[in-house]
Amino acid sequence: MTILALHNTLTGRKETFVPADLAHVRVYACGPTVYNYAHIGNGRMAVVFDQLVRVLRQLYPCVTYVSNITDVDDKIMDAARQTGENIDTITRRYEAIYNEDMAALGVVKPDIQPRATEHIGEMIAQIEQLIARKHAYAAQGHVLFHVPSFPAYGGLSGRSRDDQIAGARVEVSPFKKDPADFVLWKPSAPDQPGWASPWGRGRPGWHIECSAMAEKHLGLPFDIHGGGADLKFPHHENEIAQSCCAHGREDDLAAFARYWVHNGFVTVEGEKMSKSIGNIRLVHDLIAHYPGEVLRLTLLSAHYRAPLSFTSDALNQARSTLDRYYRILFDLKDVEAVAGDVPPAVMAALCDDLNTPQAIAELNALARDVASADAVQRRHIKSALLAAGNFLGLLQADPTQWLGYGVQDGVDGAVVERLLQERQQARQSKDFSRADEIRRELSAMGIEIEDTPQGTKWRKAS
Repeated sequence: MTILALHNTLTGRKETFVPADLAHVRVYACGPTVYNYAHIGNGRMAVVFDQLVRVLRQLYPCVTYVSNITDVDDKIMDAARQTGENIDTITRRYEAIYNEDMAALGVVKPDIQPRATEHIGEMIAQIEQLIARKHAYAAQGHVLFHVPSFPAYGGLSGRSRDDQIAGARVEVSPFKKDPADFVLWKPSAPDQPGWASPWGRGRPGWHIECSAMAEKHLGLPFDIHGGGADLKFPHHENEIAQSCCAHGREDDLAAFARYWVHNGFVTVEGEKMSKSIGNIRLVHDLIAHYPGEVLRLTLLSAHYRAPLSFTSDALNQARSTLDRYYRILFDLKDVEAVAGDVPPAVMAALCDDLNTPQAIAELNALARDVASADAVQRRHIKSALLAAGNFLGLLQADPTQWLGYGVQDGVDGAVVERLLQERQQARQSKDFSRADEIRRELSAMGIEIEDTPQGTKWRKAS
């Protein structure tokens, strides 16, 4: 059987992935807080875990992928106050937009997408377990996890106690036993969403949500947990503390999730995304200007654990690469492809800690080989390109439509063909000045032309 190796954040090394149950792999990734549009960093996480799940489904007979929706949060309440809209209206709208935008990136919706508000009972039950085991305490309508009660705290991120307190940006409260203690439950004002609990009407803290939902839908321990690197501390650290301590497994950090996978940060033109800078790139806006496959290829172009610089040059390079692939498929339109397995070199790259840059390099090698290929080899190359592209969530469009060849919408095709014929005659007569003039006329009409051995092709400029 093909071996999958993954870098496990919990151990700090690349390991052979061995699921707890070979017949059923279970994966959880932290999903969005739905109060606004998702930015490209959120998109990277969704694409990375979509690709990981694709690999797992290739290797194992059953994979359950869970990624949650956080629909109770102070940011959501702030959005409701600012807009005057009902909280449910806001969360349902942005949940739908998130799923639509991720689908444009080729992301398949998770098998289970639980909402936090539908799991309050499970959260309360887990908090009660933590109190019973002396890992949490109630104070002034709040319930807090007592971090010193769990000596292994910090085992995922490797942070010292001082770093833990600084990194969590803790709120100083007189009822806290320790500055690092974090909220499991907090009281709600009458105008805030809230649920009845043993500690009064209130709502859950953010961290307890994922602990409860992961256990509910995957059981413990499950195989893979992860998300963006920004979640490693404190969110994922707190999830481990809650889940291990609630079940008396303080001595085993893997008793919650056995492998942890984190993707790197996304910067924009070399700078961290920030509202103050005004450089936050929303997926919803980007897909209005770029095909989803261009964005997906850009996000896959760097290794998932490495930082990704999201630049105009990177987008243009991805578009150029996809154009080249689609042009090959267009030129091979009369070659019958054979449905087959993912090319072994592509699969090997992805099984080596999801090495997407190497997988893309293998696609580029296939594209280079087509020029010198005979008829049998061209059939193989087309089949391999389609299989590899599909596995990477790419090459899903019709090549003619992608390249814009013969598109008539808003263009008088008869005029274009007449000008191309005139240009051909000018070139045959060595009237290159007139040929260049016609190219400029076509460009002014929004038409790109391409001279190929099979003749001149034209398309609407992208």
